[in-house]
Amino acid sequence: MGRSDQKVLPSRYQVVPRTLCFVTHGDRLLLLRGAPDKRIWPNLYNGLGGHVEPDEDVFSAARREIAEEAGTDVRGLRLCGVANIETAPDAGAGILLFVFYAEALSPDVRCSDEGELEWVPLDQVDELDLVEDLPTLIPRVMAMGPGAPPFFARYSYDEGDRLHITFAGEAQAP
Repeated sequence: MGRSDQKVLPSRYQVVPRTLCFVTHGDRLLLLRGAPDKRIWPNLYNGLGGHVEPDEDVFSAARREIAEEAGTDVRGLRLCGVANIETAPDAGAGILLFVFYAEALSPDVRCSDEGELEWVPLDQVDELDLVEDLPTLIPRVMAMGPGAPPFFARYSYDEGDRLHITFAGEAQAP
């Protein structure tokens, strides 16, 4: 099957692939506090990550984003989960988020124009102003062992624009 046979039909649901990476060093988690002038999540703490480029796989994208945003080398980079994020249901578009975990070889990082990097003790992460899905994702990822299978999730929004995260294989809250 050639490239021309890989048709993307406008009537089909389409996604933008992105990565989200949680990097630790000892008992600290590297978080990026978004720059105040960022379009999305200004002044909120987030993991590292971003868009997957057309010429790369998601694993390479995660590694590249860590290098671009923190300038650090990591080991043990592994996929922890995949989330389908409903962003524009009427337009048939969304985001496919690939969630990764890795360990930094060193605590030395280099800031980028994305925002300020901060090593936060894991037991203090919940005291920060986090991007809204992180209070759910961080404990789940930190509890996963190296051989754990990835989770699969769906993000949706209710009429009040409140986020709801549903994990495959788990009962939904009423």
